[in-house]
Amino acid sequence: MEINPYDVAKAQIEIVAKEMGLDKNTTQYLKRIERALIVSIPITMDDGSVQIFEGYRVHHSTVRGPGKGGIRYSPEVNLDEVKALATWMTWKSSLLNLPLGGAKGGVRVDPRKLSMKELERLTRRYTAEIINIIGPDIDIPAPDVNTNSQIMAWIMDVYSMQKGRSIPGVVTGKPIEIGGSVGREPATGMGLYFVLKALCGKLDLSLKEQSIVIQGFGNVGGTISELLYNEGCKILAVSDISTGIFCKDGLDIEKLLKWVKEGKYLKDYKDSSYNFLTNEELLTTKCDVLVPAAIENQITEKNADKIQCKIVLEGANGPTTPEADKILYSKGIHVVPDILANSGGVCVSYFEYIQDIHSYFWKLDRINQELERIILEAFEETYKISVERKIPLRTAAYIIAVSRVAKAIELRGFFP
Repeated sequence: MEINPYDVAKAQIEIVAKEMGLDKNTTQYLKRIERALIVSIPITMDDGSVQIFEGYRVHHSTVRGPGKGGIRYSPEVNLDEVKALATWMTWKSSLLNLPLGGAKGGVRVDPRKLSMKELERLTRRYTAEIINIIGPDIDIPAPDVNTNSQIMAWIMDVYSMQKGRSIPGVVTGKPIEIGGSVGREPATGMGLYFVLKALCGKLDLSLKEQSIVIQGFGNVGGTISELLYNEGCKILAVSDISTGIFCKDGLDIEKLLKWVKEGKYLKDYKDSSYNFLTNEELLTTKCDVLVPAAIENQITEKNADKIQCKIVLEGANGPTTPEADKILYSKGIHVVPDILANSGGVCVSYFEYIQDIHSYFWKLDRINQELERIILEAFEETYKISVERKIPLRTAAYIIAVSRVAKAIELRGFFP
């Protein structure tokens, strides 16, 4: 049976509400989204035919500030997935104590089947359809699965043209030439690196001696694999949408990254010392650190007992279900939750937003220094609560994040 990610998101809220004795009314409120917009996107294709795609934009919570969250293009996108992702964005922003809420968007489309012109028309029409619920003080989109800086540039252009002036703060993850920030693209992977290094310090482990398996070899998986490879870690396996690839002596990450950046798939990479793996085989490969950096619902009650690692570092959003969490915790595996582990992206997105609003841009060393400070403050607070209460890191992180949103609701009250 397919797992509904929104059910997972709501179950996580129930778990933390019980742990912290949260008011029932607040719990019910947090399990609901504020608003969801479903739009039809008619596009004239290059052959003259018209195709109609479905798009979404969801606000889970804006009580602490404007919504913040990416836009993904995928044939699997649906409303419940976007609701779940928006909910997780609320907790991510809150955990880092950023003055932002949670939002998410998506279009049900396989972008690989579109030409560049079709992709541009799709993006521009989608932006026009959601234009009334986005903006620098309402909701600030960003790139996500299968979207990038060029798509953000088109969104910014449509929004700016409608408002009659250039408004770079409407999206983050833009090209640097039109208000983007240095350090934004590798930010999620950089955040993963900072958190893993800190956790290894707590567990008295040498980071460079850890063996690593990474599911997903896009922006996030590629960045963290490169950082850990340069650290001296042995990267045993990585995977993309086509296959997993394994080598007991460690992969040459530099060559593999060069290969995929040329638009090629791992399944076509030739090296006699490498073996191909299925997704399931990759997730259950024995290693020290497993990094699920693809999509949600990858570690479930069906395979959690087969996971063989010390640390699960969640590079993706929602890769582990609540049932799997229990199994991993009982096995003594440290799961660094998505809302902490991969929050580097939203953190540097916030820096980009601030730079756009003030028209003053930072150097890369300041970006990375501020990112490290903010994400490690959140890690230290989370780890402390986890140890004191003897609870998983996810529950500890949720206690912090949910408490802040609940306090904002209490102070603001309910309108009218």
